Amino acid sequence: MKLLILVLAIFLAIASASKVTRYDNFKVFKIRTENVEQLRMIEKLAADSENFNLWHSSNKEVHIMVSPQKLIHLQNYTRSYNLPLEVMVSNVQSRIDAEKSTKSTDDLSFGWTRYYPLSSIEEFLDDILANHPLVTSEINIGTSYEGRKIRGIKISYKSGNPGIFIESNIHAREWITSATATWLINELLTSEDEDVMNLAQNYDWYIVPVLNVDGFVYTHETDRMWRKTRQPVEGSSCIGADPNRNYNSHWMESNGASSNPCDETYAGPVAFSEPEVKALADYVTSIKDRINIMLAFHSYSQVLLSPYGWTQEPPTNHDDLIAVAKAYSDAVKALPYNTTYTYGSTADVMYYASGATNDWAYSEQGIELSYTVEFRDTGRYGFILPPVQIIPHCEDTLAGLVALVKSADELGYLKIKYED
Repeated sequence: MKLLILVLAIFLAIASASKVTRYDNFKVFKIRTENVEQLRMIEKLAADSENFNLWHSSNKEVHIMVSPQKLIHLQNYTRSYNLPLEVMVSNVQSRIDAEKSTKSTDDLSFGWTRYYPLSSIEEFLDDILANHPLVTSEINIGTSYEGRKIRGIKISYKSGNPGIFIESNIHAREWITSATATWLINELLTSEDEDVMNLAQNYDWYIVPVLNVDGFVYTHETDRMWRKTRQPVEGSSCIGADPNRNYNSHWMESNGASSNPCDETYAGPVAFSEPEVKALADYVTSIKDRINIMLAFHSYSQVLLSPYGWTQEPPTNHDDLIAVAKAYSDAVKALPYNTTYTYGSTADVMYYASGATNDWAYSEQGIELSYTVEFRDTGRYGFILPPVQIIPHCEDTLAGLVALVKSADELGYLKIKYED
């Protein structure tokens, strides 16, 4: 009987391992483009999702992952259009393996020298709530398609504070975002730095470390490169939608969202089709008068994106949005890491993207300072940022937030919008 149990356990382990998507000898290339036509030609390759995956696309360059089976095809394809290839990642699987095998000092407790699964992040939130009961409270955002709770935390030292909302890990594979969100929670509650204490005590913080909980679990258990939600699409074998194209703000009104369920930027069959997005939207709507700043954490590119993504027409307070973003960028650049952040409206400096969080918060909820913050790096590691960079990146982010909030206050955006 024991032998049978052992054999069964081995079989189940092998079966489970066989489900894991591997990226042995997959490469990521940077392809510089000169016009929209060239950009679209490269993006079309990603329709073959088994062999290509779009990592980054902007008005100047595309980063695309290719399988070893299609490497020669990509080389011939780009050569025919005189588009030079530059290798950014020579073996994606080796980066994934290195990321997972990192030994750290916080293996037995939550820390920031490695990445953690959802269960550990939830335990971290439980500990925070237990250890800081007077200034923290749990936010119940809602339930995912697969039935998981979407959890957040509110930090409030006193009533009558302006509010700052952080949405994180809406794209499943962007692990550095939830690592940063949890680090910020810890810093806001434990730091003795005067600037950080000011942030914590004089502003209410609403932080959702992992919004796309189903997709995040899937990246840890099955496919590290998964981006979308996990809700099936009626009439298609492809799974999930891009939750950052699913908000009801100019939904599907630009080239930055797709109607093809197999595309990475599939916007869903209708706006708010994804329960995770609808849940967050409902919660934010319920407290919108308490929120002065909305931040959506993403990776990668090192850029602050302000509205709009669906059009190049600037919003009415465009100059202020740029001034606040510049303050963030300048503060980060001044640190010893010398990290450069660019900034501008989404459609101008990155790409068209309708139905995104920052546009929705700005246009539909009246939150006048709303940004997508694309974290490290610019492509050397892409989505697989080494754990050794987590804390340096978090320090960049905190310095940027201190400057961003100070600039926002000076421009008059942090006045109270509600009455207790």
